[in-house]
Formats: sequence, structure tokens, C-alpha cells
Amino acid sequence: MKIPAILEKRAEELEKYYKEHYEPLAGLVKQCFLNTIETTVKELEDGSNFVITGDIPAMWLRDSAAQVRPYVRFATEDKELQKILENIIEKQAEFVCLDPYANAFNESRNGAGHKDETLRNDHVWERKYEIDSLCAPLYLANTYWKTIGIDSIFTETFRKMISAVYKVFRTEQNHSKSEYSFQRYNCAKTDTLPREGKGRPVNITGMTWSGFRPSDDCCTFGYLIPSNMMAVKALQYAEEICRTAYQDEEMAEKCKKLYEEIQDGIMTYGMVQHPKYGKMYAYETDGFGNYNLMDDANSPSLLAMPYLDYCDREDPYYQNTRKFILSEDNPYYKVGTIARGVGSPHTPEGYIWHIGIVMQALTSGSREEILSCLEMLSKTHAGTNFMHEAFNPSNPEEYTRPWFAWANTLFAELLENLMEEKFF
Repeated sequence: MKIPAILEKRAEELEKYYKEHYEPLAGLVKQCFLNTIETTVKELEDGSNFVITGDIPAMWLRDSAAQVRPYVRFATEDKELQKILENIIEKQAEFVCLDPYANAFNESRNGAGHKDETLRNDHVWERKYEIDSLCAPLYLANTYWKTIGIDSIFTETFRKMISAVYKVFRTEQNHSKSEYSFQRYNCAKTDTLPREGKGRPVNITGMTWSGFRPSDDCCTFGYLIPSNMMAVKALQYAEEICRTAYQDEEMAEKCKKLYEEIQDGIMTYGMVQHPKYGKMYAYETDGFGNYNLMDDANSPSLLAMPYLDYCDREDPYYQNTRKFILSEDNPYYKVGTIARGVGSPHTPEGYIWHIGIVMQALTSGSREEILSCLEMLSKTHAGTNFMHEAFNPSNPEEYTRPWFAWANTLFAELLENLMEEKFF
């Protein structure tokens, strides 16, 4: 894939800046910034673009959107980059229309991927239903629209995608009426849904159900709060797109009514009164009074709420939740001799995630905290000059996924933001 000149230029500027201002990260920033465009974006025979995650040859809707979204700001005057991003937006819309319950797709109908008991399609790599998979294309398209000012991305396929997203979110407000099920055999419990693929029972709350988390692990309770938060914002974007780009007042009003119901469900069923941290958000609930109090490093996460524009970082409920997340009361917050941060049940016990450390810095208002995160990042790449998925916080040479483009891009986005803010 030919790298647009604007990105090559920015990578050089980033490297120069950090050589002068924070040398321990200077060796990482250029190659992490370029990693997605250099190694994961592929032009297909029909001229479209396909984005793999890195070491897995499939296109995740969530990952691909997160991988390229930080590039949008550089496309204002670069037609080459605009074309790539517009192709990716259209490809995501095509995939959602193909199967809105799938989370990852093949570049062709080649039948690659998992052979699970669910509705199969040879274009689908994996069919784990995750709310954020449907939110991510709307986030990317909205960012592109607001930054570049081009509305030609809102094609008929994109319009059909909005309708598909709306239909699935509305259906999954009452999961008992849904036809979706998913079973995988001879696997970890987190890779399949209980109750013959339907998941544990849930009450009707106004929120929309999710089978799996952004980690691709199954939900313990079906209402995943951070993903419902992302759905609220995605539907707000869809409302404006329908009203402005398509002049479709009926669909705009439907999106508005739906996100208001989801938001009401979050505030009514998604919060707990914690004896130590006060009123805060749960990670999951079933609507029957059962809660899962934790956070996972994968975004959307509770930690990522301000990054996802759901709330301000000074919001008191967010601050209460953040204090819980960044403490050992969160069962997936781990402390080692070299680093500390949020991990995930998706990776080995005791490991933490580079995405978690980066997200902590991206959502922090504390210079001291940000500097602490940068120091941990500089000491835990195991000499590779790349971010990884998860690592042992006492021995960073033990890590998972040496080629994980999302982590690299998010890290580069943090350093880009700090340079723009003249942090040093």
C-alpha cells in the first residue's frame, strides 16, 4: 500500500518532536503512526480498500474504524488519503448490510474464519454480535464528515446501513424476540454463549443487548454499559446524518427516540451506589438487579467514556467510575513491578494492555498521570518499538500479539495530541 505523502511528512515531524522533547518514545512514534497504513490497509482488485487487524487476516468493523480514524485530520487537503478513507467507510457499510450481527469479515467470499453454529455466510470471518461493531462505522463517518466537510460518503449503501443498525438495536431491546444465537464448541467458555447460544436471560430496560464485548469475550450479563453508551452517541450521529444528508426526518426521529430510550436505560439500570466510590457505572447488568463491576481494556470501555464523547472527563459519575477502574477493586486492574493498568479476561491472568494505559492518558486531565503513563509505555514495548495487545507488567518481554495495529495507532494518536497541545 502506497503511503500518502501527508502521513509520511507527519510521521517525520512526530519523530523529530519526540527526539527533542521525550527521547524514550522517539523510536516508537514514527513506525506506530504509520503501522496501520503501511501494513494493514490493502487495495482490492475492484479498487476498494480492506483493513486487517494486523496478525489476523480479517477486517473487524471496530478495529478498522479505530485504526484509521486518527488519520482523518490529515485528509483535509490530501485527495489520496480522502479516497482511502472514503473507500473504507463504504466497505464498512457494505459489510454491515451483508450481516449486521457479524463482527469481522473476509476480503472475499472465501469461507475463511470460524465455523460456528450461527447463521453462516462465506464473507464472514466471525459472527459474534457486539454493539460496538455497529457503532464504529458511524463514528468514523461522522468524524470524516465533520472534519473534511464531504457528504458524498453518505451513499445509498450507507443509508441502508443506518436502517440495519437501527433495526438490530431496536430488536435487541427485547432479546427474547431475536433470532440471533451463537455457539462455538470445544473452546473457552468466554468464546460462546450459554443457554444454547442465546445468552443469559435479561429484563427489558430500554438498553440494547450485546452477546459479546469488544474483546470478543461473551458478556456475563447482556446489557454492556460502555457499548450502550457508544450506541447513544452513534445514534445521535445517525440522527443528524439522516436529517441533514438524507433529509429523512422519519428515520432521524426513530434514531432520536431509540437513543433516548437507551440513555434512560443506562441511567436507570446501569448505575450502582458503591460503598467506597459513590454512584458509578457498572460494566454490565441484566436488568434484574445483577451487576458486573469491572472494566476491560478494550474500547468501548468505561474508562473511554470521554474519548468516545459520551461525557466530559470531569463528569462526577465518570470520575467515581474512573477511581474504581484504576484501583485493585477492579478485578482486571493489575500492578506489576514495571507497570500497572487495566487488563482483560481475554488475555493471560495478570497481564495488562497497552490500549488500557494509552486510554488512561487520553482521558486524563493530570500532567503527572500522563507522564506516568508515558514512562510505562516507554519501558514495556520489549525493545520492539511497537505496542502489543497485553503484557506481563513485571516482565514486558512476555506479551501477546506482536502485530496489533489498533494499539499502535491509538498510541500514536496520544503522542500526536500531546504534540498538538505543546505538552512538553
